[in-house]
Amino acid sequence: MRVLVLGSGVIGTTAAYYLAKAGHEVTVVDRQPGPAQETSFANAGEVSPGYSAPWAGPGVPVKAIKWMLMHHSPLVIKPLLDPSMWRWCVAMLKNCTTTAYHTNKARMVRVAEYSRDCLKELRAETGITYDERTQGTLQLFRTEKQLDGIGKDVDILRESGVPFQLLDQNGYLAYEPALAAVKHKFVGALRLPGDETGDCHLFTCRLARMAEGLGARFRFGTAIHGIEQDGARVTGIRTDAGVLTADHYVLALGSYSTKLLGQVGIDIPVYPVKGYSITVPVADAAMAPESTVMDETHKVAVTRLGDRIRVGGTAQLSGFDLSLDGRRRETLEFVVSDLFPHGGDVSRAEFWTGLRPMTPDGTPIIGPSRFSNLTLSTGHGTLGWTMAAGTGRVVADMVSGRQPEIPVADLSVARYA
Repeated sequence: MRVLVLGSGVIGTTAAYYLAKAGHEVTVVDRQPGPAQETSFANAGEVSPGYSAPWAGPGVPVKAIKWMLMHHSPLVIKPLLDPSMWRWCVAMLKNCTTTAYHTNKARMVRVAEYSRDCLKELRAETGITYDERTQGTLQLFRTEKQLDGIGKDVDILRESGVPFQLLDQNGYLAYEPALAAVKHKFVGALRLPGDETGDCHLFTCRLARMAEGLGARFRFGTAIHGIEQDGARVTGIRTDAGVLTADHYVLALGSYSTKLLGQVGIDIPVYPVKGYSITVPVADAAMAPESTVMDETHKVAVTRLGDRIRVGGTAQLSGFDLSLDGRRRETLEFVVSDLFPHGGDVSRAEFWTGLRPMTPDGTPIIGPSRFSNLTLSTGHGTLGWTMAAGTGRVVADMVSGRQPEIPVADLSVARYA
């Protein structure tokens, strides 16, 4: 079958790899000059099934107000005359209930756990390397109130069979010894030993080459303008290189999926949530993180990627604005300096921003559309890297007419109908 994949980020590229592996004739089209040039380029580096949780939850509206009042705020909202932003915010608020949180987190963990297993299998089969580490995630709490508030998360982890450890100061130092100099700042931690880390951009580029080795073709520098359809099926994709046709189409354009689908009457609640990162060269390996450390107060992740430290965080609602805000850089520099003051050379940090495609319930949209030959794969938010391998495998199974290995009915866009 001829399959056209729209988007060459980590989601589109993993789908292309698994589709090519399944024997399909795959073409990937993207306006960028290479794979993983946007949201997948410099994310926090976490492959974190255990940390997979929706932003919408009980108490979040009150927390959001407090966050916005912080000097180093993890949440920034720039008021816009943008109805889509406000509709998305209202939909998210409707998910801030205990029942919705439990439902959303459980299905997110399901996808993320499956994806981590697929990633392990992929590493074993291909030998792909990408500055990966398999030493878990450490979520640090600065206050007893934060530590006491993780009960619902622990319950879901336990129900889902996700391993975890609750650690005191001496306990977490066994895994992140460089925190010894600042241990007085934290009261405890939650460790997720099954989590991993790695360079998403490096992974995507190398997997794209492997997909090409299986026969996949990548058409870079090709802008996508619209979808042609006959009411029941997609008949082609309009690009600046003409109309591209296939037997089946996979849409994996992240935040840009919403506008393209809107042209053909498909409404998906995916909104761009802007995130920032800095990449810092390691100055002293003994004083740098071993894996990923998440500062719960500032919602910032500090991750070791080879001889670099990646620091990622901030949620900014401001549409498709890709300008770099120096105040967000200050927050990231503050957190890495506060946790690992001698670990990296912050003066040489590289500053980056990207748009995370977020759904109001946190769960990605993976599955069929109202067109019989169009499969959707978008809305992964901050967890695109975490969920990529599993998503690609599920998409390939769907397109190939095979039953995916995990339940997928509640992942489709139909849940919003």
